[in-house]
Order: sequence, then C-alpha cells, then structure tokens
Amino acid sequence: SAMTAALHGDRSVRISRARKLPEHAYVRERRPTHVLEATTLLLAPLEEVAAFFGRPENLGTLTPPKMVFRIDTPQPIQMQQGTVIDYTIRLWPLTLRWRTVIEVWNGASGFSDAQYRGPYRCWWHEHTFERHRDGTLMRDRVFFAAPFGWIGRAAVGLFIAPQLRWIFGYRTRAIAWRFGVGAPTI
Repeated sequence: SAMTAALHGDRSVRISRARKLPEHAYVRERRPTHVLEATTLLLAPLEEVAAFFGRPENLGTLTPPKMVFRIDTPQPIQMQQGTVIDYTIRLWPLTLRWRTVIEVWNGASGFSDAQYRGPYRCWWHEHTFERHRDGTLMRDRVFFAAPFGWIGRAAVGLFIAPQLRWIFGYRTRAIAWRFGVGAPTI
C-alpha cells in the first residue's frame, strides 16, 4: 500500500474553483477562490488515526523535509477549539512564519484550522475522519485564496497548485508509511 501511495500520491489531490463554501465567519470574510480535495483510505482504526492527527508535533512528519518545518509554540499543545499553533516553514527561498488557529474541534471525527498569519489570503483546512470497513477514510479539504488579487489567482495555476499537489502528495506517502493505505480515491 505504501508503494501505491508513492506512485499515485500526487494524483490523489484535486484542486478546483471553490463553489460551495463552509459556513464560518473566517471563510465569509476571506473568500477562498480554490479548494484542494484529497481522500485517502487508511488501513488503521479511526481512534489511532484521530490520535495521530490530534498531536500537532506529528505535522512535521507529514511535511516535505525541504520545507524545514518547525513548531514554535511551546509544547505540549492541547488540541481543542481556539488552540493557536505558530510554526515556521521554508517555501522556496523564503522562511515564513505561519499561525494556525483550530476553529472547529470535533474530536475523533475531525477538525478545521485556519491560517491567521502566513502566505495565503485565506487558508481553511478541514480534516475529517470516518470509519470504513477497511479502516479510516480521511478527507482533506483546503479552501484557499492567494494574496494580490488577479496576480495571486494567476499564480495558483502557475506554481501554487503544483506546489500544493506536491506537498499533499508527500503527505499521502508519509501517511502510507505510517498507517498503510488502500487504493487512492478522490
């Protein structure tokens, strides 16, 4: 299953224009233009998957090493609605400070986080987990918008979407090594 994810990870990520948006003040105010969607069948029980994603320090294992991910918030971090997580990432030659706030916390069924400092005008990431006969179905939906108006929208097609496919493809491969995955799905 890890080999399947290695071969198909980037193809399991779809980016399209954002149509139906989540009902949340952050999303209404920041108006995302695109949505990234990825669905992965993890060959592990829901409780194990939820526990892994409920620990922010595991985010580094799901981030490409080239991005030099570092959590700046003192640990341990208790995941719940309102939790603020500051971290630093490298994006191309830039080192960026990023602040995420957990906006929605639904325990083992998932959570949503929003970027309050970072490179995007809008970044709303929904993580959902549901039981499946073979393990856990994990869904990521990221509603995002680049800054700088029409220049940012053009940048999505030119380099932001390929970069996000690469990052989330890496994430699929890293998860495959951790849990095992079923056939990639969308």
